[in-house]
Amino acid sequence: MKMLLHTPEGVRDIYNKECENKLYLQEQIHKVMKLYGYSDIQTPSFEFFDVFGKDKGSTPSKNMYKFFDREGNTLVLRPDVTPSIARAVAKYFTREDMPIRFCYMGNTFVNNAEHQGKLKEITQTGAELIGDNRSDADVEAIALVINALLKCGLSEFQIEIGHAGIISGMIEVAGLNEESAEEFKELLENKNFFGVEAFLNDNNTNEAAKLLISKLCSYSGSIDIIKEAGEMTDNPLMLKAFERLEKVYDMLTVYGYERYISFDLANVSNHEYYTGITFKGYTYGTGDAVVTGGRYDHLLKLFGMDTQAMGFAINLDQLLIAMERQNISIELNCEKALILYEEERRQEALKKACELRNKDIAVTTVRRYPLRSMEEYKRFAAGKGIKKIIYFDDGINIQEIIV
Repeated sequence: MKMLLHTPEGVRDIYNKECENKLYLQEQIHKVMKLYGYSDIQTPSFEFFDVFGKDKGSTPSKNMYKFFDREGNTLVLRPDVTPSIARAVAKYFTREDMPIRFCYMGNTFVNNAEHQGKLKEITQTGAELIGDNRSDADVEAIALVINALLKCGLSEFQIEIGHAGIISGMIEVAGLNEESAEEFKELLENKNFFGVEAFLNDNNTNEAAKLLISKLCSYSGSIDIIKEAGEMTDNPLMLKAFERLEKVYDMLTVYGYERYISFDLANVSNHEYYTGITFKGYTYGTGDAVVTGGRYDHLLKLFGMDTQAMGFAINLDQLLIAMERQNISIELNCEKALILYEEERRQEALKKACELRNKDIAVTTVRRYPLRSMEEYKRFAAGKGIKKIIYFDDGINIQEIIV
């Protein structure tokens, strides 16, 4: 029988230092979320298919992992945490009349095409602010993200902000039907602006609309582009979006986070449920966004609770890759020691280990093999990030050896 040692395509094992670093980042982000007043929530790893159905605007059916329960119900591994939280809030918090803040950590599962080279299981940590439709909630989410990335040790990154209303305005001025609108948004999402131009020509879009869309697609950068774009159109959807973006930016300056903010007027999310502000976080070392988020004001209504929401998810796997490629070291604040002992000194050594662990020092205990040299144990300790060996020798001495 062939031994199954390899993982399936799109998933991988994480261990030792890399796993420690990932858990450390997760912990730092969680601390920031708690400081912003968010409570923890856990939702199931698999749910009924309808929680993520087409009407929810989450993930295309072909990209979900589906299976059946004993009653024949279609279940899926969650491809997205936000609809799960929306379902849970609509079930348990219908009488809540104040904003609800939840944060979470968990894995999501998306069956991407093999050629994309993306992980099919990723770890996300995120937050949802439910029951607040004001720009203050938009600002809080973006500020929280920036604070969390800084807490992790990242310093070079940009949060690119857009608005679903701008995209809806483009579709409106271009006169696109529902089917054409989906193709148009896909071209925008892939930043295929040459394809956008050809698409508009094929759809007989008038010259004024083509010129406007072409200019808006090229607009990315500072707050100045929002003001310029606002003078180019009288479309109500776009003007309302530009006004919201300016308000959000003005409030973010209170935090002093201007250097981390830029705008992308052709920003399209792969989640259809976003209705307002959308944003993505980018940094060096990875081509994919490390953060995605936005406002979704209609999703909870589909679960029976008519309220608005804003949220985001940080992709911990992408964040970890980016930090490694930027050579950003993660210093784990945990003192470590290796207690090495001869067999006859086992009792003393184990008592010492208990004493140190009670002082929050991580201790690895190893009974010495006669044929192994001290140099081998030094190499072993160094590989574990241990800088000190406490050796109970075959006499009465206790040696401290610096690795």
